Formats: sequence, C-alpha cells, structure tokens
Amino acid sequence: QVQLVESGGGSVQTGGSLRLSCVGSGSTFNWRCMGWFRRAPGKEREGVATISPGGGSSYYADSVKGRFTISRDNNMVTLQMNSLRPEDTAMYYCASTLTYSGSCDDRTDFRYWGQGTQVTVSS
Repeated sequence: QVQLVESGGGSVQTGGSLRLSCVGSGSTFNWRCMGWFRRAPGKEREGVATISPGGGSSYYADSVKGRFTISRDNNMVTLQMNSLRPEDTAMYYCASTLTYSGSCDDRTDFRYWGQGTQVTVSS
C-alpha cells in the first residue's frame, strides 16, 4: 500500500524559511513524478512544484519561482521554502503519480496523496 507522509510544516514570520519533507513507502518512487500542492482556506488546490523521476526537470508555480526549491532522493521529496509570505499560508500536500508518462507538472494525474502539513506565515 502506497503511503506518503509529510513533515516540516509550522509557523514562521514573513521572510522566514521552512523545509517540507515527504517520505513514501509501500512502493518504489524512483520512476514516479512527485509534487507538492497546497490549499488555502476558501481557495482551490494549487500545484506548487513538481519533479520528474531522477530530478531532471521540475515545475514551479509562478507565485513561488525563485523562492521554493523541490528536490528528491529515492523515496523522499523535499520542498525548501524561503522568503515566505503570508499568502503562502496553506495546507501543503505531497503527491505521487502511479507511473511516469513523460509529463510532470501541475496538470499531471497524481494518484497518491499525503495527509498534509500546515504552513502558516504571519506578517
């Protein structure tokens, strides 16, 4: 059974940093597209960043480019978040595809999801 478990959320002030981690179990993740999504209260879920198998390519939402960095190592994917803003406040979810079809961005079909970790940025 595939499981994704996130950690690293918390509360920081504007300009601070957090590092989110996601550990996968129950399968091999080396050949899956992995990503981070977020949902703020009253808003739709947003794709934050994705990374292809092997880490050769990545996608970032315009709102986080230059501030967030996604990386992966075997069954772990991390999201380094710097220069955090109040608008980054949300529940952050780790996700994985079932297979890799060559596409890995916010429109890719992510089949597996973690329970989420809360990030709160105060002004």
